[in-house]
Amino acid sequence: MSAYDSVTAARANDRPTAIDYITRIFGDSFIELHGDRRYADDKAVVAGIAQLNGRTVTVIGLEKGRNLKERMERNFGSSHPEGYRKALRLMKQAEKFGRPVICFVDTSGAYCGIGAEERGQGQAIAENLMEMMTLKTPILSILIGEGGSGGALALAVADEVWMLENAIYSVISPEGCASILWKDPTKTAEASECLKLTSQDLFKLGVIERIIREPKTADSVMFESFKTLIAQTFDKLSASDTEALLAKRYNRFRKF
Repeated sequence: MSAYDSVTAARANDRPTAIDYITRIFGDSFIELHGDRRYADDKAVVAGIAQLNGRTVTVIGLEKGRNLKERMERNFGSSHPEGYRKALRLMKQAEKFGRPVICFVDTSGAYCGIGAEERGQGQAIAENLMEMMTLKTPILSILIGEGGSGGALALAVADEVWMLENAIYSVISPEGCASILWKDPTKTAEASECLKLTSQDLFKLGVIERIIREPKTADSVMFESFKTLIAQTFDKLSASDTEALLAKRYNRFRKF
């Protein structure tokens, strides 16, 4: 499978979205919370609390939507600054109450419209990066589709980062890369190879810790094993001393 095949698969319309993962893993225990207490509730970010094998966790997902109506409502998964501020509000709440945080990332990038820039898109992303680096509770981020630039990284400063087999994660889209380097957007496939954006490439580079098998929406066995793996990871991370956890997280990113 080529790098561009992974790009196509990551963008597929029938791919499970963040809400699908939240529903299959946490079921009815998920309670959605809304708003950034400054401006609005960004529907591109689905966030709340849930139960995971008897443990309360904070769940945050970048949601693209599953049809055209939903995608327009969710802004195609491209968050405004209030979405990142909502996520940070819930992460700080998780820190206060000692809840682990799990993030499901699927976005082509943060929204780059005039309104988002006027309301501090860059600052909102930067604050998430800074605060997540020192958040005194375990964080796990899972790239389930596209991981585009700072819009994805704003929810991926974590103790461990996982990727689905056909997910992608890069500093820029292949189309944007081709336009900048070759002034030719038709070189998207070549740019995809150069960016090293596949899960296999990033695992070899040490950017992610685990590659997860692609699930089907109805694959209950896979989702149950996925749930168990997440719970075991939180057990392991929660057993660490807080200072050791933060030092390891900091060093994880410094080594890049």
